[in-house]
Amino acid sequence: MPNPRKRRAGTAGAAGPDSKRPAGKHTKTRKPTGTSTRVGDSSPEKTSASKNCGNNQSSYWLMKSEPQSRIEKGVDVKFSIEDLKAEPKQTACWDGVRNYQARNFLRAMKLEQKAFFYHSNCKEPGIAGLVKIVKEAYPDHTQFEKNNPYYDPSSKEDNPKWSMVDVQFVRLMKRYITLTELKANHQAHKATGGPLKNMALFTHPRLSVQPLTPGKSRPYSLCYSHARMTP
Repeated sequence: MPNPRKRRAGTAGAAGPDSKRPAGKHTKTRKPTGTSTRVGDSSPEKTSASKNCGNNQSSYWLMKSEPQSRIEKGVDVKFSIEDLKAEPKQTACWDGVRNYQARNFLRAMKLEQKAFFYHSNCKEPGIAGLVKIVKEAYPDHTQFEKNNPYYDPSSKEDNPKWSMVDVQFVRLMKRYITLTELKANHQAHKATGGPLKNMALFTHPRLSVQPLTPGKSRPYSLCYSHARMTP
């Protein structure tokens, strides 16, 4: 079990930084043994993304987390890629997701799949590095902890609503890929029909966990080779 800390996944808007109340939370929260907190989607309602990506077969993902301190119910939900790198075995649980579609994406993740670690709700949001899935979805402990910002009294231990995965640091990007740069490419591709034209970061900005596909026809295609830019 990784050292859990609070992680929190923010939601980046199409035109700028993520809102402070993301629809899909990705926050790391500390477990009794240590856990990670991420910013996640806080709205439990399904979005149109769920209709479009219900059968998503993505091998790549984008996961948002807040790299700067923000206190929620007395808990700092900060969790940057540097925090992940500093964890034992550079591994942590991705807890705190409270949006059904983002949760379903977590449940669809497979071992060794890669995800871009996206810094959200900060001065300059963007892709900071790469992580991999090292444990597939299992119940998120934070839903049962009454003092946790992401406690859900409607979730029962014999039928938990929320899931999390464990992620492990792979590497930093050779350069930080900013939201501004991603948006410029998205806008250009909208005009030319390029692979970033339907990028979920802009078409469904409140989702903290998003699928990315290498092809040009999928609804959320990011084009992995392009997004890597400088691996």
